This record gives sequence, C-alpha cells and structure tokens, in this order.
Amino acid sequence: MARLLIALLLVSLVAPAFRPALPSTDRVKPGTPASVAAEPVKLSWEVLRDVTFKKKWYAEESVYMLYPTFGQGIQKLNGKVVDLTGYVLPVDLESNIYVLSAFPYSACFFCGGAGPESVVSLKFKKSGKKFKTDERRTFRGTLKLNADNIYELNYILADAEMLDQ
Repeated sequence: MARLLIALLLVSLVAPAFRPALPSTDRVKPGTPASVAAEPVKLSWEVLRDVTFKKKWYAEESVYMLYPTFGQGIQKLNGKVVDLTGYVLPVDLESNIYVLSAFPYSACFFCGGAGPESVVSLKFKKSGKKFKTDERRTFRGTLKLNADNIYELNYILADAEMLDQ
C-alpha cells in the first residue's frame, strides 16, 4: 500500500512536466495589442446566454426596456477577438447594417420570440459586402458588451470580417 501511495505521489508530481508547452508570450512583438496577439475564441450562442435582464425605465424614450446584467463568463470575453457563426439578417441594406442571429429569420429575436441575447450587431471593418437573409456565416471580430446604449444591441461584434467557410 505504501508503494502504491508513493507511486501515485511521484506520478502526480512528474505528470505535469509532460503536458504540451503553451505558446510563449515573449514571441509577440512589443506593442502588439492583446487582441491581435491572442488566438480568437470560438464563441457559441450558449455562452451568450450568460446574461439576465430586468425591466428598466428609460425616461428619454418614456419606455421600459430590458437592461442586461452580463455573467462573469461573458464579461471575460468583452474586448476579445471571437469567431461566431449564425444567420445573417439585414436590418438596413443601404446603410450596410446587419445582425447575426442564433436563429433564422422566422425564429429570430425581432419576429420569432427569441431573446435579445440571440442577436449580435455586426460592425464591419470594411463595408460594402452584401448578404442575403438567413445566410449562415462565421464572422471574426472584437466582442463588445453594451448595457447602456439603448439604440444598440447588447452584443456588438466590432471590426467584423467574414471568414471563408
């Protein structure tokens, strides 16, 4: 029994040495923004559900609206580069305004009863690309959490670029 305990102790002390090495952060050039240096996080719609909502009165519009409280999991991703796949929904084609939805148009937040956590505003790095309703696409951009601007969605993908599929 004592030999077994000693063997387990040795294995637990030595095993971490056999893990793959993590990429060194000193290989990144000084002055490189953290968002560029880090690998993009593959974001899921499940993670975006880490939010609760309370009704809050907004005097400027004289209306109650849903005010978000973001969970710790999603707060950690604020300002990080992420990849997210969903359904493209045009909001204003002339202004090149689109949102990415967890669900197709018939079941989206605006018309199908899904929650506000199921849509992300796309703020493109380069405008001009046109998308069709319900195109399933993956985008990379910087995730921004919005709790205060009632004229924007709660989730924003800034500097968004479509990834080749």
